[in-house]
Amino acid sequence: MDKKTTKMVHIVAFALLVIGGLNWGLVGIIDVNVVELILGVGSALTRIVYILVGLSAVYMGATHMSDCKICSEKKAS
Repeated sequence: MDKKTTKMVHIVAFALLVIGGLNWGLVGIIDVNVVELILGVGSALTRIVYILVGLSAVYMGATHMSDCKICSEKKAS
């Protein structure tokens, strides 16, 4: 992937990860699933959103070390 495409994938994956995290936080705290409220319980769109959030988590986990400024810093010798 070129740098522009990689950046866009990273931004979308990060946004989906945040959306998924906030949604699950709301499920845990007040038992409200915003994705299901908006897209319907068990709908195809809901499943697609869940799949995209899961793929985003895998992508972010696999690329985190190279993308994160803190984690990619070299340790002082």
